[in-house]
Amino acid sequence: MQTTIKSAVSFSGTGLHSGQPATVTLRPASAHHGIWFSRSDVAVGDRLVPARWDAVNRSPLCTKLENPTGLSISTVEHLMAAISGCGIHNLLIEIDGPEVPILDGSSLPFVRGIMQRGLRQLAAPVMAFEVLKTVSVQDGDATATISPADTLQIDFEIDFADAAIGQQHKSLIMNNGSFARELCDSRTFCRQADVETMQANGLALGGEAGENAVVFDGDAVVSPGGLRHADEPVRHKMLDALGDLALAGAPLLGHYEGKRAGHSLTNTLLRALFATPDAVRLVACDAAQTARLPGSGLIWGEIPQVA
Repeated sequence: MQTTIKSAVSFSGTGLHSGQPATVTLRPASAHHGIWFSRSDVAVGDRLVPARWDAVNRSPLCTKLENPTGLSISTVEHLMAAISGCGIHNLLIEIDGPEVPILDGSSLPFVRGIMQRGLRQLAAPVMAFEVLKTVSVQDGDATATISPADTLQIDFEIDFADAAIGQQHKSLIMNNGSFARELCDSRTFCRQADVETMQANGLALGGEAGENAVVFDGDAVVSPGGLRHADEPVRHKMLDALGDLALAGAPLLGHYEGKRAGHSLTNTLLRALFATPDAVRLVACDAAQTARLPGSGLIWGEIPQVA
């Protein structure tokens, strides 16, 4: 069955890139509504922005959605990952600014807030996109591929010159609560030199280094408290990928493989998937398929407890 949240829940903070404060409120929605954002700070014109792949204005730093009038909402990926990872299909997301708050740099605050409210089942079957053909895209040494599978599986590989990151690889099947248990507390990361460059250009303003991102400098972890996982960077890349894939418009049944991929390339992959004839079809999930979707099997006690 499709789901929505039982009651509204709000999150407040500043945007990582804009430094602007904002409050995001997740509100219940009816079956087949899908996921939509609404800019509550806009008084005139179209305030709605769809959480969909064809509304993405591609950027290497974050995922930015934009409606036909040019109204935008950026850094949606961590919230979208939480929504997908908790198995929610219908929401109205009100936001009073142009960027989703970064909070601690992970999806954990969103997951905990959602699960504290609980989910409500709706009298409609879950619709999902079943991948029928392998589709792959490439940008330099970065690749992203999706191929047929009976559930959503994410494989990711990263390779950084910084000794504290290095080469990392992880693979997860995204059901049985694996997102909340394995990925949701993994924070965004960057190099100290990148922080200095972004701040010099008026970006990365949403907090001091280390508050909402893991900062690396060569072979050192600069952030106080160190890492939440030894392979936190690749886990966060998988979190990002889930959030970007959630913009398909419905859950995906497919095997995603990313090598050095980022937000823009994953969106390029979705565009290629939907542009390839007979590569994907929309199906009504039976009980067995629904049980294999992200969010199924999620248990409150398995959600990480970090602040």
